[in-house]
Amino acid sequence: MKLRIEVVAIDCLMVRLFDAIDEANMPWMLAASVALRADLGSALIDLVPSYTTLMVHYDLTQLNPDQAHQLIHQALTDLAPDAQASGTQHVLPVWYDLSVGPELTLLSKRSGLSVSEVITRHSQREYQVFALGFAPGFAFMGLVEEILATPRLNTPRKRVAAGSVGIAERQTAAYPVVSPGGWNLIGRTPSKLFDRQRDGYSLMQPGDRVCFAPVEHAEFIRLGGDDSPLQAQS
Repeated sequence: MKLRIEVVAIDCLMVRLFDAIDEANMPWMLAASVALRADLGSALIDLVPSYTTLMVHYDLTQLNPDQAHQLIHQALTDLAPDAQASGTQHVLPVWYDLSVGPELTLLSKRSGLSVSEVITRHSQREYQVFALGFAPGFAFMGLVEEILATPRLNTPRKRVAAGSVGIAERQTAAYPVVSPGGWNLIGRTPSKLFDRQRDGYSLMQPGDRVCFAPVEHAEFIRLGGDDSPLQAQS
């Protein structure tokens, strides 16, 4: 871990702990989040964790920039991850089907695996939530196996259905709401990923762990899934 503090705005600092995305970063990021919240207290307006950084937005009426720097250094000095700390584990049911996951064929061709093997490889791995962004409740997760890593589409779709599960490079995600998107779609989950009535709104938070569980079409529908073919939603 290499601590660097960068100025983002007059009341906002970027705390950079690592240079590269790695699953091993997450225990440190979680420990840093806890320490910063504790030491900044009421002066902390918002804390936004990401793959390698934490953005600290603080109250200028309580702290000046020098004091903010000092508190951040104080909070992260001798930082050690808690071996017992871990985020919530989620199991997201997914209906993997070409009608809602048209890039299953593309991933199959690129990897040399059959479509069923692509599904098995994707669903047998546990993923960490690295960050939330792009859309409310959109969780960037990783890392997928290198054999499944696939670049984003050259031309993003104008409309991607809520619940669509996709892959971009070595990340995977599920779209929480209808939105544009350029990820390679491989299936759809009926899980409600964003809910204004939920505390924190998003089903998943950085540090959580996620598994995708294949389900048949009938179970997908029973769970409230929308099986409208992608073409009808483009």
